[in-house]
Amino acid sequence: MRLPLIAVACLLAAAPGLATAQAPTTPPALTLSDALRLAVQVSPAVKLREAQLAAAEGARHQASTLLANNPELSLERSRTQTRLTPPPDDRSSAWAVALAQSVEIGGQQARRREAAAASLAALRAEIDDARRQARGDAALRFHAVLKAQRRIQIEQRSAALFDSTAQAVDKRRAAGEDTRLDANVARVEAERARNALAAAREQWLDARADLATALQLPAAALPDVAGDLAAGPVDTLPYSLEQLSASLPALPRLRALAAHEQAARARLATAHASRLPDLTLGLAVGREGPGAARERVTTLSVSMPLPLFQRNEAGIGQAISDVSTAEIERAGAVRDHDAQLRRLWSRLASQRERIQRTHAALLPASADNQLLAAKSRQAGQIGLLDQLLISRQALDTERELNDALADYHATRIELESAAGWPQEGSSR
Repeated sequence: MRLPLIAVACLLAAAPGLATAQAPTTPPALTLSDALRLAVQVSPAVKLREAQLAAAEGARHQASTLLANNPELSLERSRTQTRLTPPPDDRSSAWAVALAQSVEIGGQQARRREAAAASLAALRAEIDDARRQARGDAALRFHAVLKAQRRIQIEQRSAALFDSTAQAVDKRRAAGEDTRLDANVARVEAERARNALAAAREQWLDARADLATALQLPAAALPDVAGDLAAGPVDTLPYSLEQLSASLPALPRLRALAAHEQAARARLATAHASRLPDLTLGLAVGREGPGAARERVTTLSVSMPLPLFQRNEAGIGQAISDVSTAEIERAGAVRDHDAQLRRLWSRLASQRERIQRTHAALLPASADNQLLAAKSRQAGQIGLLDQLLISRQALDTERELNDALADYHATRIELESAAGWPQEGSSR
């Protein structure tokens, strides 16, 4: 019997370790930096832009070649039969090898290289802009989840408060100290708090689903979100309005529009240069003549079409329209971004003042009112309705602070995105 007892003892000793090994591991909480990096990696918009890099690189490589056109190689072979009287007839053969190369003489190749390089730079700037938009969208959705989580905490405390109040009123009513009206009012407030908690959880589920969509994850696979809307101070910012205005030229969208305008101007110069026809240079080597008198013939040729009817007016007109369109788009974008920057800055200052007023005046007064109401209620100086009103005011203050913090962070994210300021998880 000793061996089975030893085996059972060993199994019992190893059981905690086995249970620990088999216990499911909880995935780490998702931070804002992790969410931003993942959003850039899985963003369809970023991938679509990056898929266009091969075409832009190919166009730039093709434009960087020595000549725009390939040389033309031709081979000729002929047989000649001369009828003589008296026969026999005289037969001879000839052959020739020719090489022709067309050369642009208006400087089109240099302009074409400039246009291809500008188009590639515009695409890279658009990729940066797509990454910035992916980060901004993920940051907004991340903070929406934090707002919903904080709202659930508030509603949980509200439900617990009003539920305990309703239970206390029921006991006082049973003892004859409170009326039926007081009990009904307390019960209504408790049910309203439960409904508010359910609505907050629904909003939390929707916010998590939106964040999971931005991260290309199933909602059930999204880990817990770590963070706090009130973690950092809101009265200090690492930049000023002048610094944001100075960073506008570095905005990827504006850089892309400037590169598009540069490419359009290069294409216009190419269209003007194309009014000059290409020069074709040819070299031919061959042999011809009868067998006894065969001759080697070397021919140099230069040909050029006369620009009498085709002057590339259509191409020049289209290029001029493209340049004008690019200028208008870039000027409008610069103007709109500057106006948006100042509007968001003013809104951020107003929201910061709201948060500061709530912290400085509303929260302390609400906390003080709750203490005074509890003492006055015990002393019989105020009724249940007054105490419930004060409790609702305190909870509404916390809800307003939560909304103000969420609005502040949303505006801050939009402001930094509109100014091209480095976001968390990115480098300038």
